[in-house]
Amino acid sequence: MYRKSTRHRAFDPDPAAPETVCEMPGCTARAGYRAPRSRDSLNDYVWFCLDHVRDYNARWDYYKGMSPGQIEAHIRADTAWQRPSWKLGTRAQQSFSEEDVLDPLDLLSRRAKARAADHAATPKPPPPLRQPLSTLGLDWPVSLDDLKSRYKSLARQHHPDTNGGDKAAEERFKAVNIAYAVIRAHLRETTAEFATAKAG
Repeated sequence: MYRKSTRHRAFDPDPAAPETVCEMPGCTARAGYRAPRSRDSLNDYVWFCLDHVRDYNARWDYYKGMSPGQIEAHIRADTAWQRPSWKLGTRAQQSFSEEDVLDPLDLLSRRAKARAADHAATPKPPPPLRQPLSTLGLDWPVSLDDLKSRYKSLARQHHPDTNGGDKAAEERFKAVNIAYAVIRAHLRETTAEFATAKAG
């Protein structure tokens, strides 16, 4: 059985067209096609027959009567969807707050709690080790094997013999040696205390 298509075809008259004749003077054909009345009234339409709406659209010039500067400004505004824009960094002072965001599933606060829990779970280095760890570029906690590996790498890099006796390299080499000694002593002391506590 053949079913008639109810799909609207490209050149069919507008179903919402008023029961009126074409607005082109002298034309008595039914008006089934709309066109904007002017640039300032894009939602206010004039109604034409198919032939006259084609002629109207062919002669339509949106920018008619505008100067080149006005046309340029209009095109620039269109590229930002008629919304204001600012130079990069000029609105950085406006701080963002998660409280300003609609969050019915409480996702943001859950994420914040998870970040806080992760931060609290990360052990902080003892105060005497903060500078030595920074000198060696290590995070806490650190194993003795990682410490030795990092030390060997930095010692080769800053050794005075590989830097032609450079004084700055010599000072860095000394700082690396001191940092390594401090951290190694702490790790060995901690390991000894743990072994004693376990044996007891």
